[in-house]
Amino acid sequence: MNVLDSIGNTPLIQLSRIVPSGSGHISVKLEMCNPTGSMKDRMARAVIEAAEHGNRLTPGGTVVEYTGGTTGISLAFVCAAKGYNIEIVFSDAFSPEKAQIMKALGAHVTVVPSGGKGITQSVIMQMIEQARSISQRPGHWWSDQLNNRDAVGAYHALGEEIWKQSKGRVDAFVQAVGTAHSIHGTMEGLSGHKQNIHVVAVEPEESAVLSGRAPGSHNIEGSGIGFVPPLWERDKVHEIMTVSTQEAEAMARRLAREEGIFAGTSSGANVVAALRLAERLGPKATVTTLMVDSGQRYLSTGVFR
Repeated sequence: MNVLDSIGNTPLIQLSRIVPSGSGHISVKLEMCNPTGSMKDRMARAVIEAAEHGNRLTPGGTVVEYTGGTTGISLAFVCAAKGYNIEIVFSDAFSPEKAQIMKALGAHVTVVPSGGKGITQSVIMQMIEQARSISQRPGHWWSDQLNNRDAVGAYHALGEEIWKQSKGRVDAFVQAVGTAHSIHGTMEGLSGHKQNIHVVAVEPEESAVLSGRAPGSHNIEGSGIGFVPPLWERDKVHEIMTVSTQEAEAMARRLAREEGIFAGTSSGANVVAALRLAERLGPKATVTTLMVDSGQRYLSTGVFR
């Protein structure tokens, strides 16, 4: 057994204090219990091992990726464990803790300035183009998370885990959308057991492009890239909910103080949407969502500062 074998099998627990009387149950998967503190460890291992098997990544090679930090941390972790180099394109629109962790894991980090405007379509596109340029160097392999279908399959096991741990008590699944891999992959894992699970995608109110609105600036890291993700499948989602940065941050603080769950902003957005849905579905329903990552990587941001 090596460090990569510790990925997955994270706890599934029920929220107990913030769910109003008369609402459905809300269960949350504690993905911050993965080795680097996020669900992205699952996809990082999957995409790198798929590249190895396809001879796209060979010994001594360098992995390249654009990232808001969570995927980059996980890729740097897997690269460190396997002996690869890694080039990360990041932005100061995201928390500085993420850059520090990536560097600690051996990544070389190139920072695209945001001009203090937050997470915008322009920043994401600049990051993508910078990664594309770096990936053209000899011996470099671009994982290109938005277009990498191997990342979707990484979350099948997450759906299987939820089904087994809940003993089949899953009526709805709620997840914030960044690349869309986790919402689709988790549901593919669940749908093998139950077909009529209600699926809700969550996106930032300020940049609700999945809802057909114009892109904008927000601070819910890990979601809302400002354009429709290439692998997004609208027909696999029953509804889309929007949550504002302010609502997501406030809920992240509530989770820490009232439930003892120290999670990031996208996790807060997930719970805001899950609470709305649980109220609508009523006390016999169980809504499941993800605690995407740890709050420790947001201590310097407006969420907990």
